[in-house]
Amino acid sequence: QVQLIESGGGLVQAGGSLRLSCAASGRISSDYTMGWFRQAPGKERQFVAAISWAANNIAYHEVVKDRFTISRDNAKRTSYLQMSSLKPEDTAVYYCTLALKNWPHNPPFGHEYDYWGQGTQVTVSS
Repeated sequence: QVQLIESGGGLVQAGGSLRLSCAASGRISSDYTMGWFRQAPGKERQFVAAISWAANNIAYHEVVKDRFTISRDNAKRTSYLQMSSLKPEDTAVYYCTLALKNWPHNPPFGHEYDYWGQGTQVTVSS
C-alpha cells in the first residue's frame, strides 16, 4: 500500500509564497507520476500540476502555470509545489496524488491517479 503525506500548508497573505511537500511511502516501483490537485469550499476538485519521473513531462493548470512550480526528488520519494504570488482564490485544500505510470494520458483527470493524500489546507488572506 502506498501512502502520501502532504505538509507545508498554512495561512499566508496575498502575494506571499508557500512550498508544499508530498512524501510517498510503501511499495512503489520507479517511473510514476506525481501530481497536485486542490479543492476549494463549494467547488469541484481542480487539477494543479503534475510531473513525470524524469521531470521530462510537466503540466500545469492555466491559472497557476506562471506562479507555481512543481518538482520532485526521487531519492526522497517526494514532490514539491512551490507557490508564489498567492491569491485569495488559491485558498483550498491541496491534495497530493500519484499515478503508477510514466505519464497519464490526461494528467488533469483525477481518475488517472492511483493514490491520494489526506490534503493540506492553504489559506490566502487578502
